[in-house]
Amino acid sequence: MENSGFLTTALPLALAIIMLGLGLGLTVDDFKRIGRNPRAVLIALGIQLVILPAIALALIYLVGLRGALAVGVILLAASPGGTTANLFSHLFRGDVALNVSLTAINSVIAVFTLPLFTNIALALFLPESDEIGLQFGKAAQVFAIVLLPVVIGMTIRRVWPGIAARSDRPVRIFSVIVLAAITVGAIAAERENVLEYLTDVGVVTGLFCLFSLSIGYFLSRTLKLSHRQSVAASMEIGVHNTTIAMTIGMSVMGSAELAIPAAVYSILMYILAPIFGFAITRGRRGDDESERDAQPSAVVR
Repeated sequence: MENSGFLTTALPLALAIIMLGLGLGLTVDDFKRIGRNPRAVLIALGIQLVILPAIALALIYLVGLRGALAVGVILLAASPGGTTANLFSHLFRGDVALNVSLTAINSVIAVFTLPLFTNIALALFLPESDEIGLQFGKAAQVFAIVLLPVVIGMTIRRVWPGIAARSDRPVRIFSVIVLAAITVGAIAAERENVLEYLTDVGVVTGLFCLFSLSIGYFLSRTLKLSHRQSVAASMEIGVHNTTIAMTIGMSVMGSAELAIPAAVYSILMYILAPIFGFAITRGRRGDDESERDAQPSAVVR
């Protein structure tokens, strides 16, 4: 499906504002913190960049998904975590400072991994398509709408911290509205096939969300991260910035069908992530306090 010129222009602009808002909450120290606690960061990134795409691919073949929907699932798997992951981590007493650092580094890495994974998926599932993938020009567009606004936001926070503080709440509200609008728009654009898509993609995205949250937490615990760090990893890995995936699908690549998996996921993750968070934190208040006393306190911004 070809999108209108308005959509092609409006979606990248909206995403750029959202990523600008993300940058308003970041500082250079969020990147420096990675060097002070590299093990937790490397474990979380390893899960997100290696294990998640493998799980997505396995689910695609298990369910028998093909074509643009399969590419959309890989695009979803490659999308980074976002500020909503930070919020869920805070609600369930995770290490929010670790979340902020992961969000910062993921925003940089996604500029390279999104085109890479998308092109691999296109070669696997749409080999005869006219779509030539995310070549240099489109990859540069991803860079422009994902990373540059983050850098601008960080600069504003450093130079004009008052403006950054006052802008935080309006940008967060705008982000929620945009996510809802894109989700509705993606589903409405494919309304003739929506029931079939929801049946196929709903199973894959629901399982993918549960696997992402579970592996993020339990594998992190197995690798000796603390409960609070594991909660942070789980939320960062399981709560994706689906706005990026939907914008790339609908605007950069011009296909609403590519955006359907992320649109469905954006609904399911708001249901499954809180349920999972309650399950893994139930009855752990005393343990959380002990861990908090033993570690440097995380600053929630």
